[in-house]
Amino acid sequence: MTTTSIDPRLDLFAEIQRLKRQQRALVLAHYYQEPDIQDVADALGDSLDLARRARDARDVDVIVFCGVHFMAETAKILNPGKIVVVPDLEAGCSLAESCTGPALAEWRKRHPEHYVVSYINTTAAAKAESDIICTSSNAEQIVRAVPADRPILFAPDKNLGAWVAKKTGRAMDYWPGTCMVHVTFSERKVIELKAKHRGAKFIAHPECEPEVLRHADFIGSTKRLLEYVVQDPCRTFIVGTEEGILHTMRKAAPGKELIEAPTENHGGCKACSECPHMKRNTLEKVYLCLRDLRPRIELDEGLRRRALVPLERMLALS
Repeated sequence: MTTTSIDPRLDLFAEIQRLKRQQRALVLAHYYQEPDIQDVADALGDSLDLARRARDARDVDVIVFCGVHFMAETAKILNPGKIVVVPDLEAGCSLAESCTGPALAEWRKRHPEHYVVSYINTTAAAKAESDIICTSSNAEQIVRAVPADRPILFAPDKNLGAWVAKKTGRAMDYWPGTCMVHVTFSERKVIELKAKHRGAKFIAHPECEPEVLRHADFIGSTKRLLEYVVQDPCRTFIVGTEEGILHTMRKAAPGKELIEAPTENHGGCKACSECPHMKRNTLEKVYLCLRDLRPRIELDEGLRRRALVPLERMLALS
């Protein structure tokens, strides 16, 4: 069913609320979703927050996950008894695509001594080949918990891994993956923008390139960037992460000026700080997946159980 099959007279906000009650559904949304989706969600958060909400969803039959595919898979791994649906099944992730389960399994065969810490931005198959999962919120804590005598492979985001290594002092090998959005921020243009806005603070996600991060006044997960903007007395912030978070930041800190960190705009790109996968989801697609309860996330039970083990280890430590 395409969005063209929706009656244009429908009030989608009201219909989504009606369908949530009818289907006994919980709508989870990541901060990088478009503003309308953030506003209709029952819970809004980063990957760690949403994993917990998916795990703890009890009095519902359906979880609608407004994010990208690996996030919905995580919800299904943690709560297999629920129907898990997504607005767009094709909403992927450059990080998840860079580290397949078979490729990680092959690497482990060649390096059996390594302890594999995988970022949550991975497929269920890659999670199943990992010793523990982390998010940008808890990566430092997770790495510090790894036995000191074990070498570490950090997969798949090499920038997050390098940042965590700097914070913890742990030597690590890195899977050569990056986020297609966070690597577009320009060091040169960030410097120029900071010079133009004297007193502004540059805040950035650790998936950014190291040369960009070295100019940051604060580095943190999506949720921590939001908290920093709310709590810090500075009035102007240059924000180095996916632009979707600005909607919630503006609602939480209405008196503050928020400026998108600049990108190099290769090839004439006008929206390089938008994740094209996150933005595949629309309010119309949220309505349709609630109405039809599809597309559904389905996982082989053996794979799900294997992927559950490293996720539960993470949640126990968080």
